[in-house]
Amino acid sequence: MFNDATQHRQLARPYRKALLTALLVLTFVSGLLFAYINMGRANYVVAGAELGMAAYSIVLLLGIRHTQRLEFWVFAYLVPFFSVMMLALAAPRSTLNVFIWVLLIPMVSHLLLGRRLGLIMSVSYIAIASGIFFWRYGNNPDVMQPVILSNIGVLTLCLVAFAHVYEITREQSEKRLVKLAHSDPLTGLPNRAHLQSRFEYEQSRHQRLGDPMSVVLLDLDLFKNVNDNHGHEAGDKMLQHVAKLLKAGLRKTDLAARLGGEEFCLLLPGIDSTQAHAVAEKIRSQLATTPLHFNGLKISLTVSGGVAELGRDGNFLNDLTRCADQKLYKAKATGRNRITL
Repeated sequence: MFNDATQHRQLARPYRKALLTALLVLTFVSGLLFAYINMGRANYVVAGAELGMAAYSIVLLLGIRHTQRLEFWVFAYLVPFFSVMMLALAAPRSTLNVFIWVLLIPMVSHLLLGRRLGLIMSVSYIAIASGIFFWRYGNNPDVMQPVILSNIGVLTLCLVAFAHVYEITREQSEKRLVKLAHSDPLTGLPNRAHLQSRFEYEQSRHQRLGDPMSVVLLDLDLFKNVNDNHGHEAGDKMLQHVAKLLKAGLRKTDLAARLGGEEFCLLLPGIDSTQAHAVAEKIRSQLATTPLHFNGLKISLTVSGGVAELGRDGNFLNDLTRCADQKLYKAKATGRNRITL
């Protein structure tokens, strides 16, 4: 099913890929720099690890150029990067200052992995770094001062919290913007843009599994009369009324979209045209027998429609809607208030 998690990953992919690319370049440069410094200090184990990380960064840079599995490459970068960081923290010749690099963990993890996986990654490696810190300096009274430990702990906790809250806020803002861009403001139904993206998702699923999929085009009969006789407010209420009936009459896996004016489209994955016709007939019958109550009046309306099936009537959304539209006009021409298969 097309869910929020999938949508967030798709939307976040471009900026996460750009961020990962920048981090890989920085890792390459800093790896060479710190390898040189540690070689001068005879800290050969850490220097070798940093040279290896620099070379590994070049391999990853080549790997992510055309990838569709960005999350895999993010893990392939973060796990060795943070592991080398832990090695540097544990090295006997490393100074206390090297622990400042731990503050990068929550920011980088959340930016590249999002709030859930980023939090898990952050907590895991910060816990390891804390263990190394107490192992190395637990017997050093100059370091084990309550003021120093409190400052380090509070600062680390703040960075984890800030990174996590930032990701939550970013996802919520992203969700609101997507909703605005992909929904009809009057009815709250998805619009044509959302219908297209959902169709492409279901189309790829159809190609993998071979499940049927149908499209139903619906058009309200004589809708102009509602506006002319009762005003545009009544017309708006009628469109909202129809939208509620469509939502109530469909499964969670189905999609009802408003294409514009009084025209609606149903995307019905997993069912063929005969089953789609039965669904549309149920909606047609329900609308015909469920009038809109407006200002003490009962306003009745009917709907006509046409059904098209993926594969048999076309392989793309435009083909299917064109075919369904032709059948819709046949329904209009033969008396309205009917669904043409």
